[in-house]
Amino acid sequence: MENKTVIITGVSGNLGQAVLQLFLAKNYTVIGTVNHHDTTAAATENPRLEKVAVDLTNAADTEKFMQQVIAKYKTIDAVILTVGGFAMGNVAQTQTADVYQQYKLNFETAYNVARPAFEQMMKQQQGRIFLIGSKPGLDASKGKGMVAYSLSKSLIFKLAEILNHEAKGHNVVTSVIVPSTIDTPQNRKAMPDSNFDAWVKPEAIAQTIYFYCSPEAAALREPVIKLYNNS
Repeated sequence: MENKTVIITGVSGNLGQAVLQLFLAKNYTVIGTVNHHDTTAAATENPRLEKVAVDLTNAADTEKFMQQVIAKYKTIDAVILTVGGFAMGNVAQTQTADVYQQYKLNFETAYNVARPAFEQMMKQQQGRIFLIGSKPGLDASKGKGMVAYSLSKSLIFKLAEILNHEAKGHNVVTSVIVPSTIDTPQNRKAMPDSNFDAWVKPEAIAQTIYFYCSPEAAALREPVIKLYNNS
């Protein structure tokens, strides 16, 4: 049975909920972040779940949160960063402000947690960080019509590269999960004529992340994990 500690950002989201439920089922202690303004955030109640309202775009608030978690739990085995946002818009439609908004949602929310988590894991000499990438962030040809989103997600891959180079030999691994369209109620409503069976389910993503946290995956150093199903 597991007796480890994981931080999951955005536990009220579709992916966050799937990851939360699996890691609780595997007996992890979970520190899950929720948004200050989210009144429906993560209804799950569990003695091994600590929910914390924190603005992850605020570096000072996030640093305080992370230091409190480290002081309380001593060891952070994994960090799973599911918070993010999406926006359409081609080059003509995309202003600097739009790029900055996506940067804050998709990069700052990840970096503000990953930086102190990485420092702690380097001290521990072990740990796993999971960032959520995207096809447009990985391949510019897929980013047509979503410029700000693609630019913000592209930084996630560079961050993983930098962290992995710095952590070489320390058993600290950063991986980027790259899903195709995730099968959520919102996406089904937005794209009702799509083949939902071809999409990747949040539970499948959660299972993959859990596997990479398991002893069976201890030797794996996969920086980019593509979960496309049949999309």
